[in-house]
Amino acid sequence: MSGGSGSRLWPVSRSMYPKQLLPLTGEHTMLQDTAARLQGLDGLADSCIVVCNEAHRFLVAEQLAQASVRSSIILEPQGRNTAPAIALAALHALSAAGDAESPILLVLPADHVVRDVAAFHKAVAEGRRACEAGGLVAFGVVPDGPNTGYGYIKAEPDGESAVKIQSFVEKPDLATAKTYVESGRYFWNSGMFMFRADHYLAELAEHAPDMLSACRAALEAAVSDVDFVRPGKDEFLACPADSIDYAIMEKTARANVVPLAAGWSDVGSWDALYDVHETDDDGNVSSGDVLLQNSRNNLVRAESRLVAAVGVDDLAIIETKDAVLVAHKEHAQEVKELVDRLKASDRSETTLHRQVFRPWGSYDSLENEDGFQVKRLIVNPGAVLSLQMHHRRAEHWVVVRGTARITLNDDEFDLTVNESTHIPIGATHRIANVTDTPVHIIEVQCGDYLGEDDIVRFEDNYGREGTNT
Repeated sequence: MSGGSGSRLWPVSRSMYPKQLLPLTGEHTMLQDTAARLQGLDGLADSCIVVCNEAHRFLVAEQLAQASVRSSIILEPQGRNTAPAIALAALHALSAAGDAESPILLVLPADHVVRDVAAFHKAVAEGRRACEAGGLVAFGVVPDGPNTGYGYIKAEPDGESAVKIQSFVEKPDLATAKTYVESGRYFWNSGMFMFRADHYLAELAEHAPDMLSACRAALEAAVSDVDFVRPGKDEFLACPADSIDYAIMEKTARANVVPLAAGWSDVGSWDALYDVHETDDDGNVSSGDVLLQNSRNNLVRAESRLVAAVGVDDLAIIETKDAVLVAHKEHAQEVKELVDRLKASDRSETTLHRQVFRPWGSYDSLENEDGFQVKRLIVNPGAVLSLQMHHRRAEHWVVVRGTARITLNDDEFDLTVNESTHIPIGATHRIANVTDTPVHIIEVQCGDYLGEDDIVRFEDNYGREGTNT
């Protein structure tokens, strides 16, 4: 499941480039780490089904390809919470299985950290046994202390075995969370599940028939688009929105929980991200160009420039190309409220980074004023932009690295470093990179309107013909 926005990790995580697609905890993105975690699980790492939204489709496909992961990517027309997303995956998996036995689904959010992979595999093996016996399994994290940011699962533990779930409990206050942990009968609800696809669908038929009907209709109306499965939009929009917890797990008689003690975190906020990193001698976690003086227990992240701090403790200081966040770690959960205020002000910083990724590469807006804009385009090896034109802006391209193949109306020619061309308003044009190294181009736009929707696409390798975004 890769549909979240991770707003508490703003300004690094944004709705068009959320935390699961970012390398927040290491060299690889969280989606890639989630897929890598499956290696060694017999039958469960062979083919992944990823459910994500339209805006992230090319990033998801590219990251999985980089990780050499075979996948089916289902594009939700609109988010309907976790129960319908899982229903789409279960129906798709059951259809792909044909006459074979119903597959077992291991349902994982794409943005979690699991530090002890061996312990995770052991819990999954126990979950498989419970699924084969007919159970619907939730993985309950053995708490290492009271936490008010998670929901809880109540059960009578029996070592590492799957046991019946007695109840699901909403996020408690601190005093209640302490009593839960002290009792030894409560687990954090990890949001990870496991069950046979047909068993899940049977429970949907009993407890949420309208949801199952809508998801089934949406997949029956689905079309394949390049690497993606697109469920019918109208059919899916008729689906009720609900979480798997409320729709199924709290109602089914098959609910089991498997204890999980594997260094798990949902990395839902900056203080949680701090907790999963090793600190220096002063308790600081830093990345990028950071200089700290007489400062302790801070998380400092610099993406584009020097960040220096003197005499500060317990802060999260997060710098990106277009925004800086300074927050006390104890108030890290309030970042979401800050993002809500930015959204209410229609600030683009909640949606896009300054560097915007496209299926062909990326562009970075270096300067933007009335009447002109300067961008740096990076075109990946073998990639090609759509054949397009603009009604209200002209463009001037200067190649600063690599060799670009240019189409301009009826002409096609190559530009190398320090060569340029002018694209008049209304001219048909495209850029292609036919080499094995990235091409970098400085683009200067001039016109009375410079919005990204001033695009008419005639041809596109990524299925975007006729769109203007």
